[in-house]
Amino acid sequence: MSAVFKQVIENIKQLSPDERALVAHCLISSLETGQDDNVDEAWAALAEKRYLELESGMVKGVSWDNIKNEVKGQDD
Repeated sequence: MSAVFKQVIENIKQLSPDERALVAHCLISSLETGQDDNVDEAWAALAEKRYLELESGMVKGVSWDNIKNEVKGQDD
């Protein structure tokens, strides 16, 4: 393990949870190679489609509490 790596780990321990989450995001993003030029448009189109489905009543949303409870139930 390099000295730089050890220093980074020590510094991370001093960050807030939000700051650590941002560091994690930056690290993961730095591993990505290349980006599909149409990815932003595809995500925007999917978000619009999902929004319209919710607004029209075609699909029903699920609360975050329900999702957490379902996941916790699977761990038992």
